[in-house]
Amino acid sequence: MKIGIVGVGAIGTVLGTLLNSKGIEVDLIDGFKENVIAMQKNGTEIRGSIQVKTHGHAYYLDDLTDKYDLLFLLTKQFDNKEVLNKLLPHLHSTSIICTLQNGAPEESVAEIIGKDRTIGGAVGFGATWIKPGVTELTSKKKALEEFAFEIGEMNGEVTERIKAVNAILQNVGGSEVSNNLLGIRWSKILMNATFSGMSAALGCTFGEVLDDPRGYWCLAHLADETIKVAYAQGIDLVKMQDQDLGLLELNDRTPKEILSKFPYFKKTWDQHRDTKASMLQDLEKGRTTEINYINGVVSNKGKEYGIATPYNDMVVKIVKAKEKNKEIKTLHYIDEFFK
Repeated sequence: MKIGIVGVGAIGTVLGTLLNSKGIEVDLIDGFKENVIAMQKNGTEIRGSIQVKTHGHAYYLDDLTDKYDLLFLLTKQFDNKEVLNKLLPHLHSTSIICTLQNGAPEESVAEIIGKDRTIGGAVGFGATWIKPGVTELTSKKKALEEFAFEIGEMNGEVTERIKAVNAILQNVGGSEVSNNLLGIRWSKILMNATFSGMSAALGCTFGEVLDDPRGYWCLAHLADETIKVAYAQGIDLVKMQDQDLGLLELNDRTPKEILSKFPYFKKTWDQHRDTKASMLQDLEKGRTTEINYINGVVSNKGKEYGIATPYNDMVVKIVKAKEKNKEIKTLHYIDEFFK
């Protein structure tokens, strides 16, 4: 099977390094030439909670010549149209693209390559891109081993091909197949809208958000809004990190009720406390974030279904302002949620 990873940033480097280290040959495909040159010269390396270094074939996206049986898509969603059109000549009739991007990109991916070639899933670990070819795994090793991926078919069927892709991903860490891809996606949106959203808005790690009582108050409301928007669409959330995320829904929003949710947040996210959101990493590099595909999705769907989402709206407002103003460390923005 000819396999490639498209978008070799923080998560893509972890995926590619571990697969290549296990003897599963994977091409590393990227649109950032400096990254490709470094990977060709030095290979790839994971630091942090695990240490692995290996060497795989690396290619610039525009220089591809082969056709692929399986591609893992890890580029930013706003680049999908350009990237996927460049990939089309390198797909055959039974090729598969497994999008592991943030948000819920399957429909837009399928519009370009076809539903029959599209599967998707969520990533359950965090990593920070250090430099070309080098990434730090910021989640604990146990999180990678137990909750690395959840994937599924768009129609919910448990097919032979989804089982085969899952078997490949199990060489990286814990991976499961689900018959509820939208549930996976919205459960991951919840995880991203809370901690990734606040990490980007405040310019800090997940742990710093969790340790601030005001940050925790915001997390509780962000989760509640996301759950209510998912339920309004008829989407059932799935367990993630062995936690029933539906239990984070609020009924009366009293301080006592909000405080009662803290053990769930801590158990799920404490193992990722050293992680910085990929959106924060984008802000640090002066790049556009994926805020529109994370908290922005909650806000937009909330408007569509008549669900108020003031906390998600505020995260979007702050991150967009930071993109414009080139701000990074902004813990003072916590005050904006309480005005």
